[in-house]
Amino acid sequence: MNDNNNNRFNPQDYDIPAHFQHYPGDTAEDFIGPFFFHRDSDQFAEGDICRAAFRVQPHHCNMGQSTHGGILMSFADYCLCMAAFSPDLAGVLTVNCNNDFVGSSRAGDLILGEAEVTRNGKSLAFTRCRLLVNDQPILTASGVIKKLYPR
Repeated sequence: MNDNNNNRFNPQDYDIPAHFQHYPGDTAEDFIGPFFFHRDSDQFAEGDICRAAFRVQPHHCNMGQSTHGGILMSFADYCLCMAAFSPDLAGVLTVNCNNDFVGSSRAGDLILGEAEVTRNGKSLAFTRCRLLVNDQPILTASGVIKKLYPR
């Protein structure tokens, strides 16, 4: 892989648009994905959209040749957490995540995630997202994310 700002994964190696970047904080997400993100704003304000991207590869698919539901739920969790994350935090953890499957995807598809914080408290963020393929929703999710502050 090419080195992109000291990140292990270059989005262009996965046919992901160049404005997305890799967040190097979670090896599980790298193993499952890799996943990439882009923020429309650096303000990290309630209602700002965090976008994410993931290119489906054959090993992400189930025996029916569609993307495995566990992969989609992992990507939705990533989207929800990235929406809640801000530079002043040490990290975030998922407290609750609800998913509804409303479509499907296959190997080669670019899945785009759109996530936002709907309510932002001191220790918890309430988030929602949708995953899209060719502008068509395939999954909607909502979650409660715990904010971890530096000690």
